[in-house]
Amino acid sequence: MTARVTVKDLERVAELANLELTPEETEPMLRDLNAILDYVAELNELDTTGVRPLAQVSELLGEQGEAAGADGLRADVVVASLERSVVMAQAPETDGVFFKVPKVIERQ
Repeated sequence: MTARVTVKDLERVAELANLELTPEETEPMLRDLNAILDYVAELNELDTTGVRPLAQVSELLGEQGEAAGADGLRADVVVASLERSVVMAQAPETDGVFFKVPKVIERQ
């Protein structure tokens, strides 16, 4: 069993995430967060001796030195992108350089 997330912890995380939790949402959220932490604690018990750390799966190397699953990955090739004028002409709102989008986050 890991350290438990408390109501105070949950309230702080919700504040940092700019979320408003109702009283009805608090208990299920606590249960879910604690279940996630319990699962991570369970994973930490696995023996990973001999397992090389990596940041992403593409770091694994095959027998010939190519990236594992290279046949399923897109080749890293430079290709021409769309012309800005063509793309901007199709945008609902633009200043000619950037897309204009409505503000979606307001901090009170």
